[in-house]
Amino acid sequence: MIRHVITLMWNRRRANALLVLEIFLAFVVLFAVGTLGTSLWQNYRQPLGFRYDNVWQVNITSGTQSKAEGLATLQLVLANLRATPGVESVAVTASNTPFSFNNSLTSLDFINPHTGTKLAVNNVNQYPVGPELRELLGLRVVAGRWFDPATDALLGPHPAVVIDERLQRALLPGGESALGQLLTMNEQQMRVVGLVQAYRTDGELAEPLPAIFGPIMPRDTLFLPTTMLVRVRAGSGATLEKRLSDDIRRIGPGWSSTIRTLSEMHESQMKQLLTKPLLLGVMSVFLLLNVALGLFGVLWLAISARRSELGVRRALGAPAGAIARLIVGETLVLTTFGLALGLLVAVQFPLLGAFDAPAGVYLTAMALAAGGLYLLAAACALYPSRLAAGIQPAVALREE
Repeated sequence: MIRHVITLMWNRRRANALLVLEIFLAFVVLFAVGTLGTSLWQNYRQPLGFRYDNVWQVNITSGTQSKAEGLATLQLVLANLRATPGVESVAVTASNTPFSFNNSLTSLDFINPHTGTKLAVNNVNQYPVGPELRELLGLRVVAGRWFDPATDALLGPHPAVVIDERLQRALLPGGESALGQLLTMNEQQMRVVGLVQAYRTDGELAEPLPAIFGPIMPRDTLFLPTTMLVRVRAGSGATLEKRLSDDIRRIGPGWSSTIRTLSEMHESQMKQLLTKPLLLGVMSVFLLLNVALGLFGVLWLAISARRSELGVRRALGAPAGAIARLIVGETLVLTTFGLALGLLVAVQFPLLGAFDAPAGVYLTAMALAAGGLYLLAAACALYPSRLAAGIQPAVALREE
């Protein structure tokens, strides 16, 4: 039966060429949507690494003050904020805060102590942060320790850094610990003292990148932070926000500030990141609708043109179920021809390593696209197959 159906549809391949081409294009679109959706889902399942509830981001501008004056004023602002009722914790940081769309990517050099080979790791998120950040955002230290001014001073010329688990896997794929190892960044060697689970400031939907943290200590005079993260008491609102803004203007002449909650920034980022896949999804729905209508129309016309053939089959003893299965089988074989062409294109992506996506993402997208098209084809063939099964032999032969 299956061999007969395949042979039958292969003999009609020229007549169904346009439909096969339409199925091929539908597969390509579904494959693209499936790849994007699978990638987003895998990213979403990765741990974010921090808590952002009741956390505000305060951006400040220091006006015309010199850097030295600005650093002194900043210490006064921090002391005032930490003493404000309703404020639980304050940490300075660079501008690449969670959900801010700001990145600070760098490259690292690392010499594997076991093999002696030199390894360069690119696209590493660099985070200069205050030591209070771990407690403020609830970062989970899984090995080693967080920054400690007293202990870090004993490390000598190698400043302490903390990395995340993703960077450790990139440095030591064999699973060894990176604690105590030296990393080179901007010709400066630093020693790894701690390991955190993750810190994905680009949000749940973005591709996770390795992260490295460097401390911003109160005595630092090289970097004037203009961003602070403030954890406030639950339920704090506009009254506290106004007080913080007023205090900053009062302490720093010419200073100004803007305050946003991380929850608002997270919601805004999610909307922007979801726009592209939603548009692609809507386009794919319209294309699939066109494919379904085309397939349904072709099957309908084919049955009308084959009434005599189907009548003869019924007259020779073919049951109605066999006729229905024949129509569905022919539709699925036609779909297979289009899928075969699509798979030839899709399989090139994992083979060539396109877009640096894991092969599993592409394979999952292929399976989803193929399964979706088979379901669509079977659904379109159900009603025409019922019509074909209901043809009465005597009526069909009399019409002939």
